[in-house]
Amino acid sequence: MQYWRHLRSILLLPVTVTILVPGLLLLSTRSIHIGWGLPAAWQLIPLSGGLLCLAAGLRLLVQTIALFATQGQGTLAPWDPPRRLVVRGVYRHVRNPMISGVILILVGESLLLGSGALAAWCVLVTLVNMLYIPLLEEPALEARFGAAYQTYKQHVPRWIPRHDAWDADRTDQNREAVEPLPPNKPF
Repeated sequence: MQYWRHLRSILLLPVTVTILVPGLLLLSTRSIHIGWGLPAAWQLIPLSGGLLCLAAGLRLLVQTIALFATQGQGTLAPWDPPRRLVVRGVYRHVRNPMISGVILILVGESLLLGSGALAAWCVLVTLVNMLYIPLLEEPALEARFGAAYQTYKQHVPRWIPRHDAWDADRTDQNREAVEPLPPNKPF
């Protein structure tokens, strides 16, 4: 059952955004220009940049999904979110590493395949998340996790990673601060 929970959320969300939609875009636009039409010597730049972005994005995505499963006891899906606030691993540096991973994968794909359509899709996904996260996701996290999320939000930036890892144990948080509030308890 646990396996199905995670597989379903992965297939419906990041696979759709990073594989299904880009594949459909490439099929419909036929906009693959490996090397972006640059002279042969220069083609190495977008290809190596694309590979680096793809590798970094995949690493972030795998790490964050694993942390949601093990530390958060939930999935990346909004219908089955983590039951505990995740403030470990890469989440000690930046609040949204999962979407950063997805965006890096999309950047990597567009660089590798030389596709303007994929680049436009990447920009759209980025803009939607830049609106969705502060307007909907963060207020929901504040409602679920209360002071623990507010403290986390004060110390860890939304998009640009902090150089040194935030240490949640050094703040005035106790163990229950990372547990969600009961539904009927005011925060």
